[in-house]
Amino acid sequence: MRTETGKTEKHIRRLFHKGCVEYGLVADGDKILVALSGGKDSLCLLRMLAQQSRLHRPAIRVEAAHVIMDNIPYETDRSYLTHYCEEQGVRLHLLHSSFDETTDRRRTRCFLCSWNRRKTLFSFASEQGFNKVALGHHQDDIIITLLMNQTFEGSMQTMPPRLKMNHYPLEIIRPLCLVHEDMITTLAAELGFEKQKTPCPYETVTHRNTMTQVFRQLETINPEARHSLWSAMKNVHHDLLP
Repeated sequence: MRTETGKTEKHIRRLFHKGCVEYGLVADGDKILVALSGGKDSLCLLRMLAQQSRLHRPAIRVEAAHVIMDNIPYETDRSYLTHYCEEQGVRLHLLHSSFDETTDRRRTRCFLCSWNRRKTLFSFASEQGFNKVALGHHQDDIIITLLMNQTFEGSMQTMPPRLKMNHYPLEIIRPLCLVHEDMITTLAAELGFEKQKTPCPYETVTHRNTMTQVFRQLETINPEARHSLWSAMKNVHHDLLP
């Protein structure tokens, strides 16, 4: 078991470092706040960045923040998150947020929850002197967002590995951008990551869940679909488009 766990983590770490170098995600002197939801992706991200912070170069500081949405009935075991962060040698901040859905009937609860959670996170990061916020999106997330925007928004865009924010003196980074979700799932099982005590009641009724199934079907049709879709974002022939 220990050998297999080491193999999985080594593979993830290699892709983590490749993504950081290829997209310039981590630099000397960075103070990075990890958005720790408590899911497998953010736990994996924190582990990778905590290990990176113990290296001499680049010299970075890493802390984590968990946002508690007071009016949404889901819950993460905060004692587990606290213990996990202590194991990684990372300070954990617990933040509270909420929203009033009557203020904008045009938006779904998922959108309002996500928007307010991010606003709380970014405001805290800016006030505390962080220059980067790290999110746990992996390669599957980025590709599925691309497919969602094409299908529902009619646009060619997704979540970039690195994004400079307009309204905050921050950059968003996604160091797991080259990591496959199934690798993280395997690592989570091997290391015994704990799941949320009460999952979000809306997480299975979104377009993202449906588009994930579409992506899996594409991989069944073509095992190289992942790599083709990723390459397509860097291989746009404008002269052959309307």
